[in-house]
Amino acid sequence: MSNPVFRFATVQGQNIHWFLKRNCSVTPAQLGWLYASLCVVTLSIGVVFWAQGAVLILPFAWAELAAVGAAFLIYARHAADGERISLSGRQLVIELENAGRLERAEFLRDRVRVEPTAGNRSLIEVSGQGRSVSVGRYVRPELRPALAQEIRRALREA
Repeated sequence: MSNPVFRFATVQGQNIHWFLKRNCSVTPAQLGWLYASLCVVTLSIGVVFWAQGAVLILPFAWAELAAVGAAFLIYARHAADGERISLSGRQLVIELENAGRLERAEFLRDRVRVEPTAGNRSLIEVSGQGRSVSVGRYVRPELRPALAQEIRRALREA
């Protein structure tokens, strides 16, 4: 295989890997620390007001922290979402991770099609051998045609 320059992929010998991940600015660990500090500040203020006679402040503070905690938990579950596409020998392997659940599909290199599902800005459909997988969720819509072309080019070159 000639060694073309890939925009989205990493080349390791004869293997080509595409790692497409969600763009998250805060890691789950950082989010946990942020939530803990928010709890300390909110409950400290609540205790001060409760001590001065505002007895309903603590139940509302707990309700607020529960709602924020639920939102942070949902965010943290999806922070590691991503798509891994690997081309190794005659196999194209696609792994989709969503909220900790991993889906895997394998295709023979010479029996796979790569094309947009509807138009230029739609997801990329990889199909073959009676199954199909949509990829490209974590790539900007205007870059998806370039990603599809890159995968096609890698599949063609032997």
